[in-house]
Amino acid sequence: MTSPDQPAQPAPADTSLANRYGAKKRRFTPKATRTGIGIALAAGIGFLAWVSTSNSLSGVTYKDIGYSTTDSTVAEVDFQVTREPGNAVKCAVKALDSKFAVVGWKVVDIPPSAADGTADGGRTVAQRVTVLTESESVSGLVDSCWIPSQAQQGM
Repeated sequence: MTSPDQPAQPAPADTSLANRYGAKKRRFTPKATRTGIGIALAAGIGFLAWVSTSNSLSGVTYKDIGYSTTDSTVAEVDFQVTREPGNAVKCAVKALDSKFAVVGWKVVDIPPSAADGTADGGRTVAQRVTVLTESESVSGLVDSCWIPSQAQQGM
């Protein structure tokens, strides 16, 4: 003779929830939280220092000196470039109209120079560039300067 099935005993509520959803999550201790914040803050400061100095490590800076427009199709831009004397540099120069639209653009090659007896050892060179424009310009300036890569110098 068989006995009737016995109903299963229900598990306690805490145990069944822990089995279904997992144990309660542990919180970080205050010391671990402070340590984590300190590490994140140090990493952020290090990143900002790297970003702020990486631009100056390129070794090329420029300064706009002035511009003049001789007629409605020509603008002359005067600027200075500072770099290591042995480095060739390229600079993009642009002319703008009264609405700040670019009306002329030219990429200028600045060859390397020898370190001479100047105060800065030949690092700074002055340039005057003539930019052809499609309409009258009211401003001229340097957009950017860079050191061309070795592959581009061989071309």
